[in-house]
Amino acid sequence: MKSFLPRMSGLGICLLAFFLFSCRGPERSGSGFVHPGIDVTLGDLEWLKNQVDAGVEPWTGYAGELKQGLLDFVPQPSPRVIRGPYGKPDIGSSQWSASAKTVYRCAVMWYLTRDEAYAGKAIEIIEAWARKLRSFDENDTKLVIGLEGPAFANAAEILRYTYPGWTEENTGTVSDLLMETLFPYIRYYASEANGNWDGSLLQAILSFAVFTDNRAMFDDAVYHYLHGSCNGSLLKYIWPNGQCQEMTRDMGHAQMGERLFANAARVAYNQGVNLFEAAGQRLALGLEYLERWNSGEEVDCYGPASPRGRGRFSHGLDWVYHYYTSRGLDLPYLKNAVEKGDEELLCKILSHSVSFAGASSADPVPPQPSPIAYMVGAKKADQTPAPAGDVVTVSPGDDLQAVLDACAGSGKTILLKAGEYKVSKTYNIPSGIHLRGEGLGTVFVCEPTIFNSAFAFDGFGLKDVTLSDFVIDGAWDHHPGYDPNTGRFDRRGRLGNSLNGLTCQGDADQPHSNILLRNLTVINFSRNGVYFSDTEGLRIEGCDFTENGSHVVPGDRIQHNLLLQNCKDVTLVDSRLDCSFKGSGVMLKSCADVRVEACEIARNGWHGVTASDSRNLAVKGCLIEGNDACGVLVDYLSRPSEDIAVTDNVIQYNNGPAVRSSAARNLTSRGNTYVFNGRDKAQEDISPEKRYQLEGELLYLQLTSRRARKETN
Repeated sequence: MKSFLPRMSGLGICLLAFFLFSCRGPERSGSGFVHPGIDVTLGDLEWLKNQVDAGVEPWTGYAGELKQGLLDFVPQPSPRVIRGPYGKPDIGSSQWSASAKTVYRCAVMWYLTRDEAYAGKAIEIIEAWARKLRSFDENDTKLVIGLEGPAFANAAEILRYTYPGWTEENTGTVSDLLMETLFPYIRYYASEANGNWDGSLLQAILSFAVFTDNRAMFDDAVYHYLHGSCNGSLLKYIWPNGQCQEMTRDMGHAQMGERLFANAARVAYNQGVNLFEAAGQRLALGLEYLERWNSGEEVDCYGPASPRGRGRFSHGLDWVYHYYTSRGLDLPYLKNAVEKGDEELLCKILSHSVSFAGASSADPVPPQPSPIAYMVGAKKADQTPAPAGDVVTVSPGDDLQAVLDACAGSGKTILLKAGEYKVSKTYNIPSGIHLRGEGLGTVFVCEPTIFNSAFAFDGFGLKDVTLSDFVIDGAWDHHPGYDPNTGRFDRRGRLGNSLNGLTCQGDADQPHSNILLRNLTVINFSRNGVYFSDTEGLRIEGCDFTENGSHVVPGDRIQHNLLLQNCKDVTLVDSRLDCSFKGSGVMLKSCADVRVEACEIARNGWHGVTASDSRNLAVKGCLIEGNDACGVLVDYLSRPSEDIAVTDNVIQYNNGPAVRSSAARNLTSRGNTYVFNGRDKAQEDISPEKRYQLEGELLYLQLTSRRARKETN
């Protein structure tokens, strides 16, 4: 996967600054902002006016449509806007949305016609709401501000810099509306919601920052766009395979979310910050992936891609398509969506006016899914070959534990036929068996009666065990809900399901040995997904351990997607360890001879890989991105780790340094690609000191990441 930035050596840091913050446009304010410069610049508006003045279609026709009824509009402001889920209840919300739509149109029509009646109507709408509006409430508070707030900012931005009748008093009125009434509700985002929310809030906060010349606020929003937690950043919302976080929900929300992230990128672009190119053009990858599915073709997807709304095409994508095609990219599925989409009128008139000046992309090849750990875990039935040898077959409803006990030590394969298996008590795994399923069709779902673990190794000194080709799901219901966050909300509280997916707790004097996990999916457990201790000879290949490790007792940063303790001779390869809510992708404690290779370790709530008191650890060829703390942390607790090699990885957009270590002996870091990890230019933090992080690295990072927001007080 080709990154849009070079390795972050000293030269790379300079290139990063040049690329992200190289500016376009002839006029700037004292804070460095282009004005007008939210959705459109002065050059964009002038181009559009020239088309209309010359009678060029479709612009003249669009302008004629745009002005219909604007001057007859009567704003109906409400002191309190209340909007619940899906618009119910609606108290003042519809009026707020109608005013937002109209005020932006009026500002554009003022510029196109120079008729002061349109400017006057826009100011009338702004002042009516600024005088009356005091608060927002109910479920969609942040969303309704994020969706409609930018229209007020855009209208005021155009009038402020082009309308002679605009006054400083008008500027103060708008600033108060944006910063005193709207911003307090959205300043800390809504990353725990589905990602479309933060997409909307990002476009709003960037818009407010431009209008108020607030550089700290703007820079903080850019950082959040790339580093926000939970579902709140581009890399959290669009995954390395191109899949949208809301792909299992419906197409309407997924399309809206990607469009909103694109809207935010558009504002940043007008201020010289090119987020369209971030993470190897991740936005283009996501748009093309989504519209490929929407056009009727199949896509590789973790979880079933939703058919809800499939075949409907969203508006608002014209200009983002124009950006990428101006860079020489061929995006046929996005093109199809643009051609079939029913564009909203204001989008129609503004989309082609946006100029994307500059040469074609240096690499016009459309972005491709990351090849690292691409589509791992349990496979589809036609990708799961039939077992050979001595096979015992089990179907849903059979007494699996009795079969396991009967086959102990035999070397037999126990074939789990496709279907849903209810786990009412922990299944105990004996030595000498191969337990395998028929891929994604073989699913274990835990009932409320279960305690501690869905599967556990029975006793000490077990050996010669293979588990492969099935799903262990900690959610109450394996079938995906309407909202992909539903299960996460259920699990993340301290009273969540409180389960491990698979545990293998050995004994120092009787270690387990020769254990293989292959094409196994372990998801949605609030404790550890997989936990091994005192095991020698463990191989994990092609597995998907995702959405494990939440907030249940004993607490945050103790439970992870994969926890290995006192293990030796471990190979973890071609696997996916993503989205631990409160833990790391991989946690290693007192381990030796461990190889982590060609794995995707992304979007975890703590570090990507954490190791303490470990030796001979190699992390090689992995994609480690979007974790809420460091990419790789070699921690110091009581003894230093030694002989650590971090080589040839792509480590990008993590909230802390790419690699951080304390007192490690013989740590090698070479051949890695580092992109925009943390806020500091130094991408590595390697210290010989014994540093105790008693308050937790995540707390430190949260405080530093909010520093810019505090400066706006």
